[in-house]
Amino acid sequence: MSQKKSTHTPKDSHYARLRRQHRDSVAETAAPAEDGLVRLYGLHTVRAAIANPRRRIHRLLASRNALARLDLANSGTLPFPVEMVEPKEIDRLTGADAVHQGVLAEAEPLKPKPLSALGDTALVLVLDQVTDPHNVGAIMRSAVAFGAGALITTARHSPSESGVLAKSASGALEHIDHLEVRNLAVALQELQEAGYQTVGLDSEGPDVLEKSFAGDRIALVLGAEGKGLRQKTRETVDLLARLDLEGAIRSLNVSNAAAVAMYAARRHLAGAGGR
Repeated sequence: MSQKKSTHTPKDSHYARLRRQHRDSVAETAAPAEDGLVRLYGLHTVRAAIANPRRRIHRLLASRNALARLDLANSGTLPFPVEMVEPKEIDRLTGADAVHQGVLAEAEPLKPKPLSALGDTALVLVLDQVTDPHNVGAIMRSAVAFGAGALITTARHSPSESGVLAKSASGALEHIDHLEVRNLAVALQELQEAGYQTVGLDSEGPDVLEKSFAGDRIALVLGAEGKGLRQKTRETVDLLARLDLEGAIRSLNVSNAAAVAMYAARRHLAGAGGR
């Protein structure tokens, strides 16, 4: 992650981790999806999936109220079956602790693209083995909000698409290109050759992030919660920078750090004439 320590106190982090582990363990005991499919749930998540022409949905389950809130003109014209069910039926599929809002779609996961598919964008986000799907989903949501053109992750040590990740992304999964690379150091070098300034976030970085930006293309690189950026990544990025925090706590959760960093990068790009 960008910042090596969480903003939470150790006690808060401990209980938050236990709650998260409990939710995920409940989800793991839910009825398994058909081979190769993922279960997307929640109104924002499912609505965005339906609107995405790249998404292949196999079936939609919804309560009467949720179906009305999806505001589908005519569900009978959709290219997949729609089943009206009671919320408890969706509980059985997702686990009782999932906040599904009465709607679930079983769909094929979106296939990650190679780095060569990176379009003409001024801002990209790179994750160095961030494995928590809640964090990755939250980062996706912020990335879409700040107009990042792509999210780049490693093929290993990154979460696969899941209902938890998609719910945390709140629909953003359908709106950002997900690029997957095997060797992050090589990918960073390719970004540098393409004109991107690669900036690794680190709570003890020698430079202040807001004063470090240069040029009109930026790739923000964030490392895993607790571990931070790997040594090879630290050696490969153009520079290591920290958020200029004034409080007693000197670091942020990776998803919060990503949002703040993207806001700062966007302000720089606006002044530089970036897209």
